[in-house]
Amino acid sequence: MFAPAVMRALRKNKTLRYGVPMLLLIVGGSFGLREFSQIRYDAVKIKIDPELEKKLKMNKVSLESEYEKIKDSTFDDWKNIRGPRPWEDPDLLQGQNPEIRNTKTT
Repeated sequence: MFAPAVMRALRKNKTLRYGVPMLLLIVGGSFGLREFSQIRYDAVKIKIDPELEKKLKMNKVSLESEYEKIKDSTFDDWKNIRGPRPWEDPDLLQGQNPEIRNTKTT
């Protein structure tokens, strides 16, 4: 087949050693990305049941409707209540006075 000298020369060639795999990665990656991005556009084309679509439109909540609900609310009596940390028991902290929480129990 090939002489050992020719094989040695091909192994030392930087274009074949680094360039060809890089080009294969770039070209193959572009085809792979095209397939993955096509999934997004195909999912938009899927039709859903018309009855389900009606239900979704009826229950649709918009930002404007939620704003109208809370627009006249007063937040003067609002309290900032800290949620439990991962190592704390949430049932023990709910409804407790902050001064009681800050004291250490042994």
